[in-house]
Amino acid sequence: MNYERIDNLPTDTLEGYRTRPGKPLPFGVSHVPGGLNFSIYTSAGTACSLVLFSRENNTCLAEIKIPDHYRIGDVYAIVVYDLDDEDIEYGFKVDGPNAPELGYRFNSKNILMDPYAKVVSGRDVWGEEPDWSNPYQYRSRIAFDDFDWEGDHPLEIDDADLVIYELHVRSFTKSETSNNKFKGTYAGIVEKIPYLKSLGINAVELMPVFEFDEFENSRIHPDTGERLYNYWGYSTVGFFAPKAGLAESGRFGMQVDEFKQLVKQLHQAGIEVILDVVFNHTAEGNERGPTISFKGLDNKIYYMLTPEGYYFNFSGTGNTLNCNNPVVRNLVLDCLRYWTSEYHIDGFRFDLASILGRDPWGAPLSNPPLLESLAFDPILSSCKLIAEAWDAGGLYQVGTFPAFGRWSEWNGKYRDTLRRYLKGDDGQLGEMAQRVQGSPDLYQWNGRSPATSINFITCHDGFTLADLVSFNGKHNEANGENNQDGGNDNYSWNCGVEGWSDDSNIISLRRKQCMNALSMLMTSRGTPMLLMGDEFGRSQQGNNNAYCIDSPLTWVDWNLLESNSMLFEFTQHLIRFRHNHPCLRINDFAHQGSKYFPSCSFHGTSPWQVNWSNETKQLAWLMSCEQSENGEIDTVYVATNTAHYATWFDLPSLPNDYEWQLNFNTGDSQTPITQGSSSFTDQGILVGERSVVIFSASRSET
Repeated sequence: MNYERIDNLPTDTLEGYRTRPGKPLPFGVSHVPGGLNFSIYTSAGTACSLVLFSRENNTCLAEIKIPDHYRIGDVYAIVVYDLDDEDIEYGFKVDGPNAPELGYRFNSKNILMDPYAKVVSGRDVWGEEPDWSNPYQYRSRIAFDDFDWEGDHPLEIDDADLVIYELHVRSFTKSETSNNKFKGTYAGIVEKIPYLKSLGINAVELMPVFEFDEFENSRIHPDTGERLYNYWGYSTVGFFAPKAGLAESGRFGMQVDEFKQLVKQLHQAGIEVILDVVFNHTAEGNERGPTISFKGLDNKIYYMLTPEGYYFNFSGTGNTLNCNNPVVRNLVLDCLRYWTSEYHIDGFRFDLASILGRDPWGAPLSNPPLLESLAFDPILSSCKLIAEAWDAGGLYQVGTFPAFGRWSEWNGKYRDTLRRYLKGDDGQLGEMAQRVQGSPDLYQWNGRSPATSINFITCHDGFTLADLVSFNGKHNEANGENNQDGGNDNYSWNCGVEGWSDDSNIISLRRKQCMNALSMLMTSRGTPMLLMGDEFGRSQQGNNNAYCIDSPLTWVDWNLLESNSMLFEFTQHLIRFRHNHPCLRINDFAHQGSKYFPSCSFHGTSPWQVNWSNETKQLAWLMSCEQSENGEIDTVYVATNTAHYATWFDLPSLPNDYEWQLNFNTGDSQTPITQGSSSFTDQGILVGERSVVIFSASRSET
């Protein structure tokens, strides 16, 4: 006898479509036998309609008012049968009170994007002017789970072994100099994987790839006539959808597969994928901003509001997501679980993460529910969680971010200290000693490890490394804001001339300063992060806030790889050196070191003695551990001299059967990479002005 599943059969016909009450979970769209299940949450909405469009014809197919008996609690759920999954685009209309002073902004005329949409169309081709007359600018679509991962899975590389490379998808390969076929796209990064592999990094941190609108706040530069965009994408439209305009195949709706292919290819090369995610605010802005999704679904739930119904602005961009409301918290969790399981993402860096620890009225929580949930979520248990531990509302939590034993932090104090020491500021030795050993002053007291510290000198926000040593001040005129935007506390030094110079001495000094910075970064404990192009001197002409520029100013100039080949090779060898020396990657503040040396020790121009006075510009550190596989010791000694004069350093004594090998000397303008060709016993070395030398201990050949 054959039985039909009654709960899979339609019970009603609405607007010509066969329907039945749907399942409230999961939110968004899911496949059921013969149809699609649509589920949407609204706690204060009084009515909800599902609006269906044809992607091919760009026409409205139907507006289906969801019956009240299809609602369960605060969720409207409907199954619609016999839809063409590949052609359907959909949205919702929600009715309810329109009383902004009470936090309600319902408008039944607005077609709202599904906040759980896995694909968003409407901005399919980067920079293509949208049809502003279209009332439905961001259109929800159906994703298909048909990608062949061929056994791929997240790599789970130890935090201490990572070397992270931050990049912007479009800027990385958009330039003609990239020699790429698929410029400025996910596929373009795939073409550059051999380069990334040769550089030696083993993780890429992608600036925002969740669907955003490059035309948000777009404008024309008043002087140059150049179109300015929301270029960086720190203003999310759809949290579950990869940005179509960054995909070569976005015009065909294939951005999901293209992004998955990028992840799979990077994993095959041994490179993890970390996403820069923005949960602190959305693209809907403040009371003058557009209604895309959350405002029209449940404004009072999703956003932090003042008693008068205005938007708290701890993000500096108009609104602040109410992340510790249980509904919003679940959305964030669902989003990250989705990217981890469906896209095999290895980790997430959270923009302005301190916002995620505020209560609905903006006060910092001692035990933020969202941060705790993320830390202990079973699906995210192997994911890297990295916090930008501050926000635009003045909350600065570097070293005190609620970590629950899981969170790492962008260490802004590392960046500032290293920059100041690099340019020779007074009073930096004590701070430097803390930073190079993994910042125990910040992380040891609360039981965290050195790899908690994401060490960086530069990132997307601020000067590039080449600009850090070429400009004393910002030059952001290209942004059209009269150079008023961007930070002023850059701790940079132009080496004597503002901007570009033909003086060979200045050019040489700047290159040496870049090498010095990279040398200190790669010999510090913690997790180093490198900004794209810094390895061969990429510049933004002194612009330290190029968030709106889509031009050669922000695109990586790959010609520099040849013209600055010495800097590239130096960086390449430094990264390899770090990978080859476990003593640089110790991830335990209580580590005892080797049988000859402590785990980390500091030295001045004489071994074991440091002049900690404010005027001192010389500091050396020695790191050591046992190599259990062969019984040898692994020991690295780094001597830094940021003074404007050369200084003699006596080397620490080694056991009789060991000798020092000189690996790097930035003071040697012709051969800064020595690869251990010079041997030293107990003698010393003259470290040139503003120079760094790096030694490793090896067995004597005699």
